Amino acid sequence: MIYYDWFLNDEDAASSISMTFTGFIGAVCMFPLRAIIRGSVALGIHPNVLTLIGVLINVVAAIALGRGHFVLAGVIMIVANIFDFIDGKVAHITNTVSRFGAFWDSTLDRFSDIALFLGLIYLYASLRRTDYVMVAALAMMFSIMISYARARAESLIDKCKVGFMERPERIVLIWIGVFPSPFPPFNYPMAAVLWVILILSIFTVYNRIHYTYLVLNNKPIPTGSNAITRVMWRAFFWRDERTTLPYDLWVIVILAFIWLTPPDWLNDPTASGLGVWEFLR
Repeated sequence: MIYYDWFLNDEDAASSISMTFTGFIGAVCMFPLRAIIRGSVALGIHPNVLTLIGVLINVVAAIALGRGHFVLAGVIMIVANIFDFIDGKVAHITNTVSRFGAFWDSTLDRFSDIALFLGLIYLYASLRRTDYVMVAALAMMFSIMISYARARAESLIDKCKVGFMERPERIVLIWIGVFPSPFPPFNYPMAAVLWVILILSIFTVYNRIHYTYLVLNNKPIPTGSNAITRVMWRAFFWRDERTTLPYDLWVIVILAFIWLTPPDWLNDPTASGLGVWEFLR
């Protein structure tokens, strides 16, 4: 299940619209989702079935990724993650929330994540790009460790939700990677997306290990002693919620890197050239 904090009730959504652009995007996306949720409730589809359907569709998206059909994979992922989002909402509305449902949902989420990364690993292996096979494999490993670190930490402490790169961010980033950049020459920025997922996943795992250590040993959360260190701790020991100004600023920085970094700088397996900079010379 993808817990998009942007997809809240109408009052919360209206508040988000007035404050952040990520909140606005979430509120807009929620309008068609409400109709799908109502339809699922009317048809009496069990939330666990919705979860399974979402995973199976994501496997199809992974196959499309493995064949290099990025846009097709992106469209299939959108369909898959509609099911991934609405299962929890349907469970609440139909009063079918259960501990097994939470376990089922969390377990199948890992299958979905691994399937998408395996699709990319297969693609890069077929292109004989062992460097990006490793990048995708490491991104997959640290993505799985993010979930494991939180689950293990929360068996010891009350809550461990620190770190920026959670599952919703990974899914949205992969969506961005499978569609052409909005800037000419409209390359697919998947290589840049993988580097963002890998680096921020490493930081997120570290954040959760560090945070758990601090809580278990009754130590204070580091905040920095001057303006520069405060910004660094704020950015790389992430504790802010979504739909906040700091979150939006991080999103802008990430999108700038993804869309403006020349493919040649990343030795991109599926794109080449200097990207948008070729048109500015």
